[in-house]
Amino acid sequence: MDEKKDFAARADACLARIARWLENFDPDEADYSTGDGVVTIEFPDGTRFIISRQSATAQIWLAAGAHGWHYNRNAAKDRWVDDKDGHDLYDRLAEAMAEKLGRPVAFDE
Repeated sequence: MDEKKDFAARADACLARIARWLENFDPDEADYSTGDGVVTIEFPDGTRFIISRQSATAQIWLAAGAHGWHYNRNAAKDRWVDDKDGHDLYDRLAEAMAEKLGRPVAFDE
């Protein structure tokens, strides 16, 4: 498998995992949609979080409120890690959701 196809497959698996996790939220609390390499989470106040596949940079980007992060795949650890401080994508998404919802949130499937 070439690098672009491998990236697309792994990024799509990551986005699908996030979508499965989001199924556990009450749609009145946080609703989501998926499409063409993007997961959009929308909150009742109109705020949106966007998780997207960025093929040109081989990254997944998370935009949550006024913040944005870029994640590279760490093949050795089979994780998506921030390109600046190395934090985990799923952990950061759970933290952002917890902050937005005002309650504890953990990333479990």
